[in-house]
Amino acid sequence: MAKGRGEHNAEPCKQVDSEMTRFFELFGKRWTGLIVAVLTEQGAYFAELRRAIPGISERMLSDRLTELTTAGLVVREVDAGPPLRVAYRLTDAGRALEPALKELSRWAENHLPSGGACPEQFRD
Repeated sequence: MAKGRGEHNAEPCKQVDSEMTRFFELFGKRWTGLIVAVLTEQGAYFAELRRAIPGISERMLSDRLTELTTAGLVVREVDAGPPLRVAYRLTDAGRALEPALKELSRWAENHLPSGGACPEQFRD
């Protein structure tokens, strides 16, 4: 028998697991995945990261790098210089994301239109 509107099935609601929640608390933020993707190629200085990710502000890049460093995915290294420069590279935990990022890239290539347009089935 179908439930009426507003009625709820007595079965427990399925919840997202805590691991997925933790992942998206970090990677659900704009720019985070792109920063990690750039660093999978090789370590980079701050200015190189900024050039590699069009549209990201210095402040946002700094904030995201701090979050990734705190999460143990990125290492920050200061080159004494002169000039003084800061480089970033992935930790082993950060490098472990590479297969997942490559798979997401393949999925996007196959299922998302280029240019950021809304897929046809979702248009009004």
